[in-house]
Amino acid sequence: MSKSGLSKRTWFNIVLFGFIGQLAWNVENMYFNTFLYNSVGGTTDDVNTMVAASAISAVLTTFIMGALSDKIGKRKIFVSVGYVLWGITVMSFAFISRENMASIFNITDTQKVVAATVSAVIIMDCVMTFMGSTGNDAAFNAWITDITNDTNRGTVEGVNAVLPILAMLFVTVGFGMGVSLVGYSACFIALGAMVIVCGIIGFFTINDPKTAQKEKSNYFADLIYGFRPSVVKANSKLYTALAAVCLYSCAFQVVMPYLFIYLQHYLGFDFNNLNITPALIVGAVIVLAVLIGGAIMLGKMIDKKGKDAFVIPAVVLFTVGLVAVYFMKTLGTFAIGAIVFVVGYGLLGIILSATVRDHTPEDKTGLFQGVRMIFAVLIPMVAGPSLGSWTINKFASSHELGTYINDYGEVVNVPVPEIFLAAAIVAVFIFIPVIVLKKKGFKKTK
Repeated sequence: MSKSGLSKRTWFNIVLFGFIGQLAWNVENMYFNTFLYNSVGGTTDDVNTMVAASAISAVLTTFIMGALSDKIGKRKIFVSVGYVLWGITVMSFAFISRENMASIFNITDTQKVVAATVSAVIIMDCVMTFMGSTGNDAAFNAWITDITNDTNRGTVEGVNAVLPILAMLFVTVGFGMGVSLVGYSACFIALGAMVIVCGIIGFFTINDPKTAQKEKSNYFADLIYGFRPSVVKANSKLYTALAAVCLYSCAFQVVMPYLFIYLQHYLGFDFNNLNITPALIVGAVIVLAVLIGGAIMLGKMIDKKGKDAFVIPAVVLFTVGLVAVYFMKTLGTFAIGAIVFVVGYGLLGIILSATVRDHTPEDKTGLFQGVRMIFAVLIPMVAGPSLGSWTINKFASSHELGTYINDYGEVVNVPVPEIFLAAAIVAVFIFIPVIVLKKKGFKKTK
């Protein structure tokens, strides 16, 4: 056992499944968007539609499969099988192209070919999300809640907060270089294979926690359990924390679907010609080491000092960082502003995620993953990208670099800096539920 009370095997699974899951989600969040925008010829409105459809799929899946995992009293089978099927569906994107859609449906009209290809990407994204949400959102997240408690969740969430950043850096460099060297298809196949292998490993390494007991309640009644007024009232701290998560995620989703498109087409970051030097690699390793060490240290400090001591500074950093990058018009200055934004985002994520786990009823862990997904995914991934898309269409014409001619000669709007300001405005509202939580007290009432 480590000082956190978790075994090395448990930590291995937390890191492995957390990291591989974040790799897959990051590719979906970043490169599925650029794939749809650059290679298929979709618009920012198509990106918005795909993100919203994926969010709805994720929430419905997590409700159904999370409650089912509670009903059966098993997590391992859902995690492992979910990851294997997730990997297979990721691979399927290697075969989606305008040429294949035209051939399969015998279409020659360009607009119809584009519409068919865009539709295929969106539909398969929903199918992939079903598999990923089964393994990751419904089962793996419930498993983490099962195996942790309020004495070590800050530490675990500190590690969990690093994994998306680490995955993002890995995807930015590795997947970006892979796309430029061998194309999207080969990269989708390679990523899918990694997710499949991870799922297979889970069959031999994951143990079902003792807390995941088989539920004897009515399965269909359980699906609406979290919407009952009496349940909301009895778990007021949980729903207040979820409201904060919702606003935090909404602010992030105003920007996230369009971030890489913004970097590429507005700031001129060339993903196809990354100049990877030894000095850059050393610098990246140092930055990663600092991020990992810092996040784990912050997690331990949160466990020791309490979440209420850090939550207001975290919201301030997150909001200020978003405002800062709005004013940054070069890659260098953008990177500086992004540091503040990322630190605030990571710290706030640790606090809010741990708080939600603290106040999740232990006997309804899987069931409440669906409730969490409404606040953390469905509302943010419908409202956030919609606000981002509206902002882009509203302000693109006022920028010299506000439009872009894609590979098919079509003029489309480019994400503009105003999306960061819109996100910052949303982030300000996080203070409301956070202040309520501070008054109620972050700690779980015994």
